[in-house]
Amino acid sequence: MVIQKVLIVDDSKTELMFMTDLLQKNGLTVRTAEGADEAFRRLSEERPDLILMDIVMPGRNGFQLTRSISRSPEYADIPIIICTSKNLETDRVWGMRQGARDYITKPINATELFVKIKALG
Repeated sequence: MVIQKVLIVDDSKTELMFMTDLLQKNGLTVRTAEGADEAFRRLSEERPDLILMDIVMPGRNGFQLTRSISRSPEYADIPIIICTSKNLETDRVWGMRQGARDYITKPINATELFVKIKALG
């Protein structure tokens, strides 16, 4: 699968702008969502090839949203990479148990992110 369309879910406008700019400069199409409800709206509007998911958000957090998406028959095959400031091993393990394919900590290292994206494609 070639990854071209990415949905970024993060409540920080700064992170959304940084990651959007980074991905677009590398030829990817980006859509954003600032929370769970908006993320599901974006999913229903246009199916992404990849979701980059923050954890710490108001309302449903990224762990809960990752679990909901990965257990939904219509979206279960969309890979999710968690992108978060939570850097404990227990967070990484829990994120992977919720259905994430990979986990990266902020501040985002562009090279590391693109290696992980390429590994999925």
